[in-house]
Amino acid sequence: MAINKAMRAALKAIAYLNVDIKKSYKVERQFENLSARLRPKPEAYSIWDHMVKSGDYEVPVRVFLPKKGSPRRLLLFFHGGGWVTGSIESYTKMCGYLAGAISAVVVSVDYRLAPESHFPAAPEDCYAVARELFLGKSLLNVDPANITIIGDSAGGNLAAAVSLMARDRGEFLPPRQILIYPAVAADHSSSSPFESIRTNGTDYLLTSKRVADMIDLYKSSDDDYKNPYFAPLEAADLSGQPKTLIISAEYCPLRDEGEFYGKRLEEAGVQVKVFRMKDAFHAYMMLSPRFVHVQKTYELINAFLDE
Repeated sequence: MAINKAMRAALKAIAYLNVDIKKSYKVERQFENLSARLRPKPEAYSIWDHMVKSGDYEVPVRVFLPKKGSPRRLLLFFHGGGWVTGSIESYTKMCGYLAGAISAVVVSVDYRLAPESHFPAAPEDCYAVARELFLGKSLLNVDPANITIIGDSAGGNLAAAVSLMARDRGEFLPPRQILIYPAVAADHSSSSPFESIRTNGTDYLLTSKRVADMIDLYKSSDDDYKNPYFAPLEAADLSGQPKTLIISAEYCPLRDEGEFYGKRLEEAGVQVKVFRMKDAFHAYMMLSPRFVHVQKTYELINAFLDE
């Protein structure tokens, strides 16, 4: 699905609307969840909900199990939405398709959102679920060697953060992580060192201003900008990280920072594969599996997990 003139015009028109996320986040959440509830649940999967303790908070998780076959893999999935929108409800369809395409159990995490819950609530919630899975406390009896953490956009940020937290805390370490068009930098203003913030930051659905506004809602204070669990590129040391697959999108403002994160990981001695999805824009994984970019992503993930 190449971005032709008509699609480019449509994306530009949507971006031009430039809805103020600081004012609209509640309405956007309601619309996303209502739309998700009106769609039929994927019939090929058994779906059940569970709660995991994160301090005094209980984190909802949704488990997707393909009804056919015997999945030997588990994907721990952190959804996108800029830490402000998105939910296990709005990502149910995508996670169902992912479970089937990868022949895996998918565990989707409904971490706390900003601005009601600022950083570090989201990564702590994600870490709590990862800890329960990897230490086998109660959720699923899965061999930790078969667990991969994965996330898209803000979820990619959280997957990278959880890997750093796991290394630093020493309780477990994911063997693999998959970061799909991840947000891993702190600065998305015009002074960003990444050119894609400027070239792709106004006309392709997700704008650099929207990213900056979401980060502003997510942070607790300006000190967070230097925290590697907030912006993984701020980590001075990226050694000891899981084997990594990073998939960027050609027309995404986050493209260059994700690819640079892959370079930093490689320089630290981590096994990394970086793939730029040609003609793709941010959030393309929310499209139907019939789209070529979604199909290609499934192929990349399967090949990565089969290695």
